[in-house]
Amino acid sequence: MEVETGLVFEDNFPSMVAQMGVDAFMEELCAGFTMLMDVNIGLITFESLKKNIAVLGLHDVLGDDEILCMLSEGDLDGDGALNQMEFCVLMLDLSPGLMKGRT
Repeated sequence: MEVETGLVFEDNFPSMVAQMGVDAFMEELCAGFTMLMDVNIGLITFESLKKNIAVLGLHDVLGDDEILCMLSEGDLDGDGALNQMEFCVLMLDLSPGLMKGRT
């Protein structure tokens, strides 16, 4: 999948769902949210995302503009942060392979 920055991400979600099953996959998404969120407010904020991508070693790949773009893409309620539902919707939207063949 290509994003505005020209970075290419491989969509591994379909194979993950096939291997793990839907319930375990959703648990992994929730764990990802928990890892990236600000523990004090229970949301993914610019600051928490920036801090945690550095921990994941992605600080050289994603700059502030890309982080802000990711947040605005998923921020459905306009509060500038992602709650768990917004995060999961964003992740699923970024995986066109999951929706192939679905009606």
